[in-house]
Amino acid sequence: MTNAWLPGFVRDAVPEASGVLPSQELQALVAPPGPGVLPSQGIRALVRGGHIPAALPIVDRQIQPASLDLRLGDEAFRLQASFLPGARSTIEAKLSDLSMVRMDLSRPTVFEKHCVYLVRLVERLRLPTDLAAKANPKSTTGRLDVFARLITDYGTEFERVREGYDGPLYVEVVPRTFSIIVTAGLSLSQIRFTRGRSSSSDEQLERLHRREGLVYLDDTEPGEAVIRDGLNLSVSLRGGRETDVVAYRGRRDAPLVDLRMIDHYDAGRFWDLIRSPPGDRIILNPGDFYILGSCERVRVPPEYAAEMVPFDPSVGEFRIHYAGFFDPGFGYGDKDITGTRAVMEVRAHEVPFVIEHGQMVGRLDYERMLDVPDRIYGTAIGSSYQRQALALSKQFRRTVPAVQSRESQL
Repeated sequence: MTNAWLPGFVRDAVPEASGVLPSQELQALVAPPGPGVLPSQGIRALVRGGHIPAALPIVDRQIQPASLDLRLGDEAFRLQASFLPGARSTIEAKLSDLSMVRMDLSRPTVFEKHCVYLVRLVERLRLPTDLAAKANPKSTTGRLDVFARLITDYGTEFERVREGYDGPLYVEVVPRTFSIIVTAGLSLSQIRFTRGRSSSSDEQLERLHRREGLVYLDDTEPGEAVIRDGLNLSVSLRGGRETDVVAYRGRRDAPLVDLRMIDHYDAGRFWDLIRSPPGDRIILNPGDFYILGSCERVRVPPEYAAEMVPFDPSVGEFRIHYAGFFDPGFGYGDKDITGTRAVMEVRAHEVPFVIEHGQMVGRLDYERMLDVPDRIYGTAIGSSYQRQALALSKQFRRTVPAVQSRESQL
């Protein structure tokens, strides 16, 4: 791997041990015993203990309240097809049959939509025997309709890393709506480290809602929490005082999106605006990609992390959930924020499908943290979406379309 971009990453590097710490010594550093999600200070302990070796130093800004941002290396492959290596094979062994072109990411490189790419990541893992991991696309990645799925050697499913895994990490990247420009060092995925089963039961979630108030309707009014296999979320199709835009639909004729650019693009070149529709319903077109918001303003207290998971397919002919991680403190801060709307990435399946205002479309699974993180989600750590309304990815300029007539642009 070349080091052309090393200087910018060495600054604020997290020190790494010269060897791997024994499990007993690591246990004292990482977190209290029991099941749960590893907090930011525990992730630093993994790095210092030599359990997340990297071709370039891991820097502190990669460490989020409950996850680690993973960076693209400088080598990618365009593939004939997506794949999983299976329980008896490494990824390198599969590449000899499926790789079409090797690509150099040390310079800006175009990933074309509908094509499959595989990138070896800067980080690798040497997990302790009691820790597993799971990955998700970052919020910005999901809001651009980019599949970014983690793969490991001998892996039998995407986004999951078995306990005690020792090996390289790869990410499969598939742009769906927009072709994108990427380069080494960018982070498209994030990874969480878990011990045991950390999901909360509905009974535990009910108690948490009574204590903390997980749902708000506005700045002051608590809302009713619908809890059934997690906190259920419904879709909002009614505009507010500032804008009557209720959804964005990706344009199929849009130009390239350079992922390095922040607050740069005019959204109108990439997205169709859908305004408050008559009858409070819209029809999802097969193959189109939509950004929608929840009715509920949700909160994640600092001692919890959350993940958006898809509803049972029987609820409708659409897919929700690309970027599902919600950090400790989302919509909560230091108990000073009364919820933030969840933004949902939605794609219809093979037939047109009607969704209506207030329809349940997803749910949040709350997981107990092993310890309260030493940093929580919010502007203090550069979080992009703490007070979001219906927000596009950070590459697009933050302009709020003014309220217009209720005529839909469908």
